[in-house]
Amino acid sequence: MTGVPASAAGGGSVARATKAAPRQVSLWNIANILTMIRLGLVPAFVALMLVAGGHDPAWRSLAWAAFTIAMITDLFDGELARRYNLVTDFGKIADPIADKAIMGAALICLSSLGDLSWWVTGVIVARELGITLMRFWVIRHGVIPASRGGKMKTLAQGVGVGMYILALTGPLATLRWWVMAVAVVLTVLTAADYVRQAVVLRRAGLAAASGGPVAAVRPEPADLPQEEPRER
Repeated sequence: MTGVPASAAGGGSVARATKAAPRQVSLWNIANILTMIRLGLVPAFVALMLVAGGHDPAWRSLAWAAFTIAMITDLFDGELARRYNLVTDFGKIADPIADKAIMGAALICLSSLGDLSWWVTGVIVARELGITLMRFWVIRHGVIPASRGGKMKTLAQGVGVGMYILALTGPLATLRWWVMAVAVVLTVLTAADYVRQAVVLRRAGLAAASGGPVAAVRPEPADLPQEEPRER
């Protein structure tokens, strides 16, 4: 006999096993629900945009409301997931898809209705798809966090597209052109910066894997949508 109760003797291993057990996060958490709402708003937004030929001010206002709600949920779902540890595989996949779906749907609708040049839509959509592919190219070597420029790009795109959705005239119609111009410039600049840093990160990762000398490179933050730090 050791003089130690059996319950105490096994307590350490039980405690360790309990502590090591991963925390199960429900799929139906507030962060994922907001993402689902944003996904559901995409077809609703498209329908509202195309009612009555797509140029009725009242329906366009309702479409703007749907777009705005979707963009607001985009601000909160990732933050809630990180703050309350609500990260799920579904969120990691659905969040960036929802972001690109609502913005892409808005751009394509505006261009198909003749309100926005197709080259603007092409630049923004190509940038988002290209950065997504670039992210997969470097994901095993590291993650580049979102930068201030990337956040400004997202804000400018949201404001610019929102102003184009509304049936604006006069000075406000001129203002929205300039807002969208700023959004396009930021889209191109942040994309170029992301590519540069992704190349640096991949080279450093390959050098480390091959056992060669690795330069002390600390990538500056680049734009990841909505991209990695917001994923759940």
